[in-house]
Amino acid sequence: MWWQQRLSVLPAFLAVTGTHTASAQRKIALQAVLISFVVLVFFVIAGAFLLDEMGIPIRAFQISGGILLFLVALDMIRSRSLTDEPDTAQSDAALAVYPLAIPKIAGPGSMLTVVLLTDDDRLNPLGQAMTVGVLALVLLVTLLILLASGPISRVIGAAGVSVPSRVMGMLLAAMAVGMVLSAVGDWLGLPKL
Repeated sequence: MWWQQRLSVLPAFLAVTGTHTASAQRKIALQAVLISFVVLVFFVIAGAFLLDEMGIPIRAFQISGGILLFLVALDMIRSRSLTDEPDTAQSDAALAVYPLAIPKIAGPGSMLTVVLLTDDDRLNPLGQAMTVGVLALVLLVTLLILLASGPISRVIGAAGVSVPSRVMGMLLAAMAVGMVLSAVGDWLGLPKL
């Protein structure tokens, strides 16, 4: 399943960086992956503590993340631009942060996963280090997928980019609804979907 999530980043990446040069695309991809790594490592180390201290239940985080993911999915389905900023270095960095790093790469599902993976190991540096190592490997694969976007977009063309973007938007919307329903179902003690 992790590889499907990594591949789902590609249509969004192509949609938001389609008008950029190849070097700008590489720069945005690298920035997005690095930002995602920093965010997810923060959640490995302090995510559960932060949520506890702020009084945010895991289910509330899951529901809010599902809603955010759903909004991004709607933009992908309707083929709306995920950013309205002009093509500048500042907007390139902004693209790397939103929508690529957050919520596409380091989305609510990823944040929740690393919090749950390390919840019992908050004070265990070895467990956290192992989680960070696996996280680095997965993000390396994500970076390689994003770096392959140039040749992929040349092969499939502009229309070809639109189709997977919309399909992935539909899948992302379904995943977002699943996150919300799962959290509500857990809260109400309902059987799994």
